[in-house]
Amino acid sequence: MANKQVYAVVDPADGKLVKEYPTATDEAVAGAVDAAASAYGPWSRQTSVEQRAQLLHAVAALHEERSGELAAIIHREMGKPVDEAVAEVEFSAAIYRYYAENAQRFLADEPIELLEGEGTALLRRQPVGVLLGVMPWNFPYYQVARFSAPNLALGNTIVLKHASQCPESSAAIEQLFTDAGSPQGCYVNVRATREQIADVIADPRVQGVSFTGSEQAGAEIAEKAGRSLKKVVLELGGSDPFVVLSADDLDATVEAAVETRFENAGQVCNAGKRFIVAEDLYDAFLDKFTRKVLALADGLAPLSSVAAAEYLEEQVERAVADGARFVSAGQRRGAYFPPGVLTDVSPTSPAATEEFFGPVAVVHRAGSEEEAVELANATPYGLGSYVFTTDAEQAQRVADRIDAGMVFVNGVGLEGAELPFGGVKRSGFGRELGRAGIDEFANKKLIRTTRP
Repeated sequence: MANKQVYAVVDPADGKLVKEYPTATDEAVAGAVDAAASAYGPWSRQTSVEQRAQLLHAVAALHEERSGELAAIIHREMGKPVDEAVAEVEFSAAIYRYYAENAQRFLADEPIELLEGEGTALLRRQPVGVLLGVMPWNFPYYQVARFSAPNLALGNTIVLKHASQCPESSAAIEQLFTDAGSPQGCYVNVRATREQIADVIADPRVQGVSFTGSEQAGAEIAEKAGRSLKKVVLELGGSDPFVVLSADDLDATVEAAVETRFENAGQVCNAGKRFIVAEDLYDAFLDKFTRKVLALADGLAPLSSVAAAEYLEEQVERAVADGARFVSAGQRRGAYFPPGVLTDVSPTSPAATEEFFGPVAVVHRAGSEEEAVELANATPYGLGSYVFTTDAEQAQRVADRIDAGMVFVNGVGLEGAELPFGGVKRSGFGRELGRAGIDEFANKKLIRTTRP
């Protein structure tokens, strides 16, 4: 992994450098792992679940108290609208509080009924050690919360490497933990390079890695971890289908489609990106949807960077060259990419299956339920998906057949701290949030006893 990483805040609205931060020295990175390793023993063995939950309660409260300040930071770092940024901070607080309130139940010993023999058996969930988190820029607080909250409740300690464009928000999170009373080393932020991260993964004290980001970077992380026999949780890209089979309120369905596609300027891994619409609804859906999409042009935020907008522009141009039709509200200006709709995408074009990480929606026509399912699954990704229909049996039937880690029926924005999040195929593996999130980096220890 090449060492080209620079930690800097570049305002996407105008492309100007706000501030550059030095990457960590090798000594600082080694010190971060040392601190997390030293903290692990006391944190895992000398604190109770209740005490660890108290820390998470305090972290949640500080997120809420500082929501305005925290929101302003990521608005500056990656262009997220302030109202969406505040909502992200509040959701992050809810995640910390969820694990604080449920850790005792999640970590309770689980009796196992014996098939033969005397005595007892139980499953006990225990921490495994130091974990490395490598986080993306699109949800700077939420991504950290869903990784750190369950693992700190369990008793693991964390070294956190955030995205290079998030140096201020990552420092703010570490400060939250410090102010909440976190023991030194339990949560350590480090501005590491890619080469340094490879060394951290190889460190025998590090027991696992959680990565959220691009497919290519995820493959590199997994390769490094595999060589060192480290468990990995990966949440990678998505080209999530939004299947519309019937509707008693098409306007509401269109509104849901717009909401999921254009949140965070379209930079959401599990957003609906490919809209697969039944033949009898297609024309009306496309007309209503396109009108609403074009109307977003005046208020849409910039993408995270000029480079991101340029890449999206290249994707659209390739799709059009392959025969697709693109309707848009204008031309790209710097990091601002006008919202648009792609139709008539050739099934042989890369645009039919790849991820458009920005305000571009692809709309397909489906002649039957069978064709809709085939289109939904015609992608190497399998993160989330959406099914809209008035037929309850059809909803369950289609949900069962979609190859994805998550299916949301007749609704968007339904994610919650209690609901497991993750995908299949090239969208990664493992789960975060919910009960599953605290199990990923737990030693599920069997204790079998034959006599008192």
